[in-house]
Amino acid sequence: MEIIARALVAIVAMVLATAAFPAANAESFAPAPSPSSDGTTIDQGIAYVLMLLALVLTYIIH
Repeated sequence: MEIIARALVAIVAMVLATAAFPAANAESFAPAPSPSSDGTTIDQGIAYVLMLLALVLTYIIH
């Protein structure tokens, strides 16, 4: 029950912070440059996810 209460307090705090300080969301950033990768970044990301999955499965099995 304590976890639910803490989560509720955190959500209320975030809502109030957003309502009280709308200027915090007013900053606009420059548009991101167009992607220039040839897919190696995506391949590396997939490899990391698969390695993490293998690690988790190994931990669960043992």
